[in-house]
This record gives sequence, C-alpha cells and structure tokens, in this order.
Amino acid sequence: MKKIFLLILVCFSLLAEAKKNKNKFVVIETNKGSIKIEVYNDVPQHAANFLKLVKEGFYDSLLFHRVIPSFMIQGGDPDSKNAPSKQMLGNGDLGYKVPAEFKLPTYYHKKGALAAARDNNPEKASSGCQFYIVVGKIFTDADLNNMEQRGRFKYSEQARTDYKTIGGTPHLDGDYTVYGQVITGQEIVDAISLVPRDTNNRPNEDVRILNIKIKKK
Repeated sequence: MKKIFLLILVCFSLLAEAKKNKNKFVVIETNKGSIKIEVYNDVPQHAANFLKLVKEGFYDSLLFHRVIPSFMIQGGDPDSKNAPSKQMLGNGDLGYKVPAEFKLPTYYHKKGALAAARDNNPEKASSGCQFYIVVGKIFTDADLNNMEQRGRFKYSEQARTDYKTIGGTPHLDGDYTVYGQVITGQEIVDAISLVPRDTNNRPNEDVRILNIKIKKK
C-alpha cells in the first residue's frame, strides 16, 4: 500500500511538472484585431518575464509604436501609454534587461516570430518589456548563402524552407531572442505593418494594445 501511495505521489508530481512546463498561449487584443501567440517555455527567462508582465496588465493600453512593412511591428514601450501624437517612442524601459537566450536552430526569425527588442549592448541582452512580431519577406538560397558566408551560422533545412516560403528576417538570428510564434492573426500583424507612419515609423493613428490575456490552447 505504501508503494502504491508513493507511486501516486510521483505520478501527480510528474503531471504537475508537465503542466508547468507546457507552452503558454496569449491573445493580444488590439484596435485592429486579435493576435494569438504561443510563448515557448524552453526560453525560460523571456517567457517568465513576458507572462509576468501580461498577468500584471503592464501591456494594456500601450502602443505598437514602430511599424515597418516587410520587417516587423514593435510594442511594449511604457512611455507610449499616454504619448501625444508624433512623440518619438522606443526608449522606455523597466530598468532591467533579460539575458540573451538564443535557441538556434530550433527558434528563428520566421514570419510571425515573437522576439525581444534590445539596445546595442554587447551582451545582446533584451529589453525588459519591449517586443516585436516578425513580418519579414521572402529570401532565396543565394541570399541565405551570402549571409552564411558573412560569418552567420549555417541555416537548417527547415529554416531555409521557411525563409524561402513564408519569409522572415534571417539577418536577426543570433542577435535577438525569439521566444514565441503567432498561431492566428498574422493577417492583423501584416495589416498593422502597413498603416501610414511618420519618419520615425510611428503610426499616424495610434495602434493600441487593448490588453493581453493568457488563454488555454
């Protein structure tokens, strides 16, 4: 009986650990539509930091303050919440950085990747709050070969396939941490990237994150 009881405890412990280690899902509600994202649990520091801020409601009412067609959309600057029109944004932070967590070749900058923004610090540590979602463009084998020859890492066959079909921003691989992927709503991301913008790439009309909520798969 004692052995059975211990076995049951072990099973419950394993189930709890498995549940704990599953990827999480969030929905970004914007004034342009909804974007559902899978957040990778095996990029632990970035995932934990992002989900903590989501639970606290930190991102609610912030802007996608920087949008560039065929590249990405960026949000999470705390200064953007009440920013007047035309104010330059992108320098807001929380006073800390998250150490780089590159997971190549598993996670890379294919279309729809969620990644952490950063400044030019030599450790390539990420902003504590700012993130971007990849739009990107299609690349050829020749393009990827040229990147490899310039000292980049060697792309996996899957990465090559993705960059040649759905597209992405391969030149960012190994420089910025990827920690999630759009599951649904990429069309919303693409539409946001195309809105009219000023010379600092801020949308002329605010694109606002209404809220971000953790959801079941």
